[in-house]
Amino acid sequence: METIDYASNNSLLSALAGEAAATELLSRYARLTDLSQASFEELQLVKGIGRSKAAAIRSAFLLAKRLSQEKCAESPLLDTPERVADLLREENRQYTVEHFQVVCVNTRRRLIAVQNLSQGTLDTLLVHPREVFAAAITKRASAIILVHNHPSGDPTPSEADIRITRDLIRAGQLMRIDVLDHVIIGRQTSERPRDYLSLREAGYFY
Repeated sequence: METIDYASNNSLLSALAGEAAATELLSRYARLTDLSQASFEELQLVKGIGRSKAAAIRSAFLLAKRLSQEKCAESPLLDTPERVADLLREENRQYTVEHFQVVCVNTRRRLIAVQNLSQGTLDTLLVHPREVFAAAITKRASAIILVHNHPSGDPTPSEADIRITRDLIRAGQLMRIDVLDHVIIGRQTSERPRDYLSLREAGYFY
């Protein structure tokens, strides 16, 4: 019995419409593109295809279309601290304790995934390189951006923030996964026009 990954068009369509109806459909429509354009009513002209089977066939093609659109859509570009803050600002705004996040990006600095690792203050948390880089390896990321929030609103880094950042930079060098930045998200005030701070821009990367 053939596995679904290598099944013929007839076999795949048979799973939705039955073998006889699938054979008739592929006879009427020379290409899958033609079949995908068949209306709900046209599909029901084939013997053995009622409303439910016509809906299943139309749904399969609509899902394929949406998958294609999803693959073609560009992920967010995260080449500046501002863009990183824009991506995660609203999510971090709701937190009442610190949350540490790893943003995985590809070689073009486009987002692959955001991994939430821990919550609580960094000096009482174990932010271990093993967990940080496991996310990057799993997602096949070429680089990561560290992010966490300061519920106090002041994004000024603590000594623990700086120490952990430098530890992770060194670990990344060994694993050949770049740590591009560490962005701390706080809150904007009249005296503090930016609600975030980049440790790279602030000179803590070396």
